[in-house]
Amino acid sequence: MTGIAELNELRWTAPQTFLEAVRERRRPDPTTDRLLIVAADHTARGVLAAGRRDLAMADRGDMLRRLVEALRQPGVHGFLGTADVVEDLAMLGALDGKFVFGSMNRGGLAGSAFELDDRMTGYTPEGIAAAALDGGKMLLRIEPDDAATVRTLEACGKAVSALAAQARIAMVEPFFSERTSDGLRNDLSSEAVVRSIQVASGLGSTSAYTWLKIPATDDMAAVAAATTLPLLVLGGEVQDGNEKRWADAMAQPNVRGLVIGRSLLYPEDDDVAGAVGRVVTLMQGVPQ
Repeated sequence: MTGIAELNELRWTAPQTFLEAVRERRRPDPTTDRLLIVAADHTARGVLAAGRRDLAMADRGDMLRRLVEALRQPGVHGFLGTADVVEDLAMLGALDGKFVFGSMNRGGLAGSAFELDDRMTGYTPEGIAAAALDGGKMLLRIEPDDAATVRTLEACGKAVSALAAQARIAMVEPFFSERTSDGLRNDLSSEAVVRSIQVASGLGSTSAYTWLKIPATDDMAAVAAATTLPLLVLGGEVQDGNEKRWADAMAQPNVRGLVIGRSLLYPEDDDVAGAVGRVVTLMQGVPQ
């Protein structure tokens, strides 16, 4: 099996093997009722911080080791990331038997003047199908006072339709957002999340293959009642209380899983296996 130290040499001498490894990975069991998906796509927007560490994700080898450790734990069903990380993990054999979702719009670089013009600079619907991925994920931040929002809305709508035409899942992550003196801030109130769900649910020419990736709120019953679409709850920042929020969210019957990145990969105690194990236990305790 390929090791992390060999990836650079293989990218230089045998680049075709990376896409082949993604396509040829062993397929997952489709009967899973609830999903735990590990995410690692922040770096493509220039976000490297996790918790109190500003450059936590700057070392790719370290990040890959953490991802391999997380993905090997029982109860982890899949991965979400950009092509560079997906291909590295496939070469390492870490994606065998896993669902894989490609991250699509990473053009809204963190802190930039064009952050809300979040163009499709990652996977395309055609690229997702060609790589035999299970679907694509897109970020949709809606700022009513920023005209760039409508371009992102249009791009996401087209992507939802194109993924559905390929019978691939469109995982949409919507927020209502506002610009502040400290940068862009997502409104995580239950009312704002409900509004964002309603907007995202209407994207594209069909919603048959659309899932929504949403934050946990103080009123998950109201949030879950806003749609019949499957809901996945995102991990958010590394902070105390996350596991209780996730457990409360998972109590809603149409919340079908968790998509967690930094909270699992960079826990305060650096025990990746322990952090994953606690979430797996949490999910096992939720009534089916």
